[in-house]
Amino acid sequence: MVSIIHPKAESVITARRSIEEAHAGSLKPEAHEPSYWAATTDIPDPSGPLIGDLDTDVAIIGGGYTGLSTAYHLAKNHGIRACVLEANRVGWGCSGRNGGFAMIGVGKDGYSGWIQRLGLEEARRTFEFGRDAVRTLRGVLQDNQIDAASPNEGYLYLAHKSNRIRELKDTQRTLKDKFSFDTTLLGADEVKSNYLSGTQIHGALLYPEHFPIHPMRYVQGLAKAVRDFDVKVHEGSRVVEWTKAGARHVLRTPQGNVRANRVVIATNGYTPDDLHSSVSGRMMNVLSNIIVTEPLTPWQRDATNWRTHQMLVDTRMLRFYFRLLEDNRIMFGARGGITDSPKSDARMRQWLLEQLTTQFPGLDGIRDEYFWRGWVSIARDKSPHLGTSDDGTVSYGLAYAGTGVAAATHSGKLIARSLATDAPLSQLPLVGTPLPRFEVPALRKWYQRAAYTYYYLKDEYL
Repeated sequence: MVSIIHPKAESVITARRSIEEAHAGSLKPEAHEPSYWAATTDIPDPSGPLIGDLDTDVAIIGGGYTGLSTAYHLAKNHGIRACVLEANRVGWGCSGRNGGFAMIGVGKDGYSGWIQRLGLEEARRTFEFGRDAVRTLRGVLQDNQIDAASPNEGYLYLAHKSNRIRELKDTQRTLKDKFSFDTTLLGADEVKSNYLSGTQIHGALLYPEHFPIHPMRYVQGLAKAVRDFDVKVHEGSRVVEWTKAGARHVLRTPQGNVRANRVVIATNGYTPDDLHSSVSGRMMNVLSNIIVTEPLTPWQRDATNWRTHQMLVDTRMLRFYFRLLEDNRIMFGARGGITDSPKSDARMRQWLLEQLTTQFPGLDGIRDEYFWRGWVSIARDKSPHLGTSDDGTVSYGLAYAGTGVAAATHSGKLIARSLATDAPLSQLPLVGTPLPRFEVPALRKWYQRAAYTYYYLKDEYL
């Protein structure tokens, strides 16, 4: 192998990437998961890998929401054309296979947790970051006429046990008094009469501003908008080696090399520890799992009184999240599982269907027609992070903890502004703090097992 680094370079820092986890052992780009989203989207042919050498100011690793939004806003707002490197296909990871919930939430901490951790003023700024994220997403969809948003505004936060009603009331009070944000508290009878009826519905908090999207249509539409600015998006271009010669970064892919002044890491749940020192040992990947059923019959809709197409999330720590899609299929998802294998996939698929029919007995006998899984990334402090390292020449937007549909899009906009204007990302509350490292990264799966056990006991027995 011939080195692409000049032998007289003053500084050579090598970060060799192992090909690991979800796509171990192969440099061949993988096809999209057989999801409902992929099956109902016109996905263009691959754009082709990077071939040969390329010099650019900004190289972006990752062709999901964060990476594409960064490229889009760099070109649209600042006249800077970056280069996007995607290992597989645009939207191959979380961006093409999530639940499609555009939400104000920022990470896993609750609103009161923000106040305790940050103080009231910074907590308010964090909340506004979440609201701005939803607005940014709406703007991108509207400006580019991307047909991905559902008109079914709002979402229902469902109390899965009667003792969770107090949590809903406390949350409503906090949102009103501390954040000037109004929600509507609904009793169990009102939810079951006007929205849907199930065995684990004891009330709900109705939020405005949130809305559902078709995630694959969105990411493909965003990629088209990026390409319309003549920005190159190279699929099948996994970064297999990252070196630095002097002030420039050199990213080697199987068929080409990119030399860039600055690099953006936008790989989220598919970020190898050894990609760069700024991400090593700093994220824990968690599986999220989704089934989509066959279309409901009129009898099944009547049996569940399922009248809403709004997003639904319950009060568990290991939450179920679900929605009735426009073609009357149910999308039903949950966190869970430690390993991704054919055997564990089969168990998870069966378990999800059992959970769905347990909560909604009127659906007994319904079949699922789609099942897929994917990795969500969570930081040590359960918060997303935007940051810079390596003398400010490496930026990242990572660890959205399952709330990234809007937040990742907004993060890309903020990263683009920072790259173009040198505005520091560190001024942002919560998300602008440095990405913390796990105490013993090798034990992350054990941390996850312990957390899952604790959360399960709390969800089901407390």
